[in-house]
Amino acid sequence: METSLRLRGGGGGGGSRPQSKSQEGLRIHAKEKLPIASNALLQAHGEIHAATGAPTYLALLFRNFYPRLSANLGLGLAIHFRNNQPLPLAWDNFSYTLRASKAIIPFPSNALLGINLKGRLLADKYFNPTTRTAAVELAWTILDLKRGQDVRLKLGYQLLHKMPYFQLRENNWTFNAYMDGKWDVRMDVAS
Repeated sequence: METSLRLRGGGGGGGSRPQSKSQEGLRIHAKEKLPIASNALLQAHGEIHAATGAPTYLALLFRNFYPRLSANLGLGLAIHFRNNQPLPLAWDNFSYTLRASKAIIPFPSNALLGINLKGRLLADKYFNPTTRTAAVELAWTILDLKRGQDVRLKLGYQLLHKMPYFQLRENNWTFNAYMDGKWDVRMDVAS
């Protein structure tokens, strides 16, 4: 199981979706990936707010990978708990998720420099679309920057929200910054 501590600042995270008070501040996130076929897995994840101990998010996602296309597709469902809602009310925040990504390597001589295309669609319990995101990223992976330390830099642009962003990722932590002043940090915890 992968566990991480996540912290958002500047009024939420991502610049692309509204964040409730329950999603701000320090949260404890856990994710488990269960292989179900050679190129498919079931991903279960959830998080709790560190200050209140209340759940903020639970999700189950089926992910399929297409190595020849350098692409993946995910389909799942999630419940967002807002303001410490009891479980029956949380079903009002039930959503479906569809996401896809495609990696493009424009320079075959340097496979560590690439372009990522990403898309995500969230729909409510009646299948009405609620959130759409699309992004293009320039990603550069630096292996062994220091011994045993890999670093990935991403410069991205959210196409629908017209929002540039930056990501710096190291083996055990990730920092995201958005042009609207929002940011988030993820620190992996050994489990």
